[in-house]
Amino acid sequence: MENRLLMAADLGTSLLKAGVFDLSGKKLASARHAIRSEQPGPGIFLQHGNDLMDALVQCLKETADALGEDRNRIAVIGFTGQMAGFMGVDSNWNDVTGWSCSLDTRYVPYAEEQMERFGDDFYEISGTNSPLFSSKYAWFQNEFPEEAKRIAKYLMLSGYVIGRLGAMNIEDAVIDGSLLTWTGLADVKHRTWSEKICHALGIDMKLLPRITESSEAVASLSSEYAALTGLPAGIPLVSGAGDKIAGCVGAGCLNPGEILLEDASFGAISCRVEEYRPDSARGYDLLNGHRNHTLYAHYYMPGSGITREWYVSQFYQNEGESLSDAYARMDEELARIPAGADSLFAIGMLGGTVMPLNGDLSGVFLGHTWTHTPAHFCRALSESFACAVRLAAERINAMYPQYSNRTAMKMIGGGAESPVLAQMYADAMGLPVQVMEQKDAALYGGCLLGALGIGMIQDLSEIRYPVKTVFEPREEETRKYAVLAERYQRYIGLLTPLCAEVKEPL
Repeated sequence: MENRLLMAADLGTSLLKAGVFDLSGKKLASARHAIRSEQPGPGIFLQHGNDLMDALVQCLKETADALGEDRNRIAVIGFTGQMAGFMGVDSNWNDVTGWSCSLDTRYVPYAEEQMERFGDDFYEISGTNSPLFSSKYAWFQNEFPEEAKRIAKYLMLSGYVIGRLGAMNIEDAVIDGSLLTWTGLADVKHRTWSEKICHALGIDMKLLPRITESSEAVASLSSEYAALTGLPAGIPLVSGAGDKIAGCVGAGCLNPGEILLEDASFGAISCRVEEYRPDSARGYDLLNGHRNHTLYAHYYMPGSGITREWYVSQFYQNEGESLSDAYARMDEELARIPAGADSLFAIGMLGGTVMPLNGDLSGVFLGHTWTHTPAHFCRALSESFACAVRLAAERINAMYPQYSNRTAMKMIGGGAESPVLAQMYADAMGLPVQVMEQKDAALYGGCLLGALGIGMIQDLSEIRYPVKTVFEPREEETRKYAVLAERYQRYIGLLTPLCAEVKEPL
């Protein structure tokens, strides 16, 4: 049993990754490939199905080649990746629409119209502040009516690649339950498609894929793709989960009340909950977990890590210096700056917020003087994300008070490699932050879901999730962050109309 290996593919926005782990979480081989995208005009961001498959095949092949003969020990392939977007395919799995994620903004007028008419249903039934699938469906049906007639199924990215790898019949196409929320079309509480919403939007439910549990084996690797990847034919393909839920699985955030902080391109917190309780203030979304009757209250910050990278690369990184070295140098300076960044305030939501939906908000620096350095600005940006996370946790605690006495918070993502950021979150939350040893929690989570799917393990409680480092909150700093978070919430209300006015054409 322990000789079998686990493989997973992570279907990201700009990169595809593949990795092979043993059951303990040790990574034995991995590969990554950039995905070609097209941006021929404003608001257009498209990736084509064949390009995605080519990149995935290369990842799988390079990983298999790195393993050598050990490739024959791979027992299963699981999947994780993007959780919002859509793709329409014909009856032969030919890509009709292209993979269209949130970066392809042509759908936005349809989203605004749907939110105005059905916003309460989207949140109360589908658990989301920001549905994408539903509005992209309307956009494509209206803007490309002839092409829309060819579509046999609308899919998420994982469902598309599994269908191709497994040579599935189009009628057997699947979507994992963790991906339902941001479709806007599901009854998340009952893990089904919502007849009420689909009927109101005029969506033919026959075009929607079958909903699975994350650990369901739905196909096996076809001989065609076995030959292309160098993997043995017949390996079970397990549905897997979206990256936020797979991250919870890979980090062991599985028990009610446990909370996971991910500091990544789209920073987020996820709290495992037992009941479906939408928030009247719309401070979080509700996501299905890896199996029936599991839920997470989830809050994410669009582009938080991307914003920090933008700042460091544009205003701090020296010519010829690697980005990682620039981050390390920045961390040394951040550590010397106190909470509050010496009275420099920032809003780091350069693309607005989604919980609640606020597209008018954009980046703000307030209070800067001649005494502030580049590191002060980076500190203020990072503190804005810490304040947003604290406020989201307060909303979750208000709706789920039985979990408000938690004793720690787990942390993953690229930001978890920074002691300064980990300490900042510990101080802001007033909780010990446990930085997890597993660096690639979502990819490992995809492997564990595969292990469940083939019966290699019976329950995730069998897995050990080691902690690398613990950062304890400092009482005086936590008091300061309580003040900063209150200001952050108040200033967003005051500054949003000014941000909207700035965007108006002159």
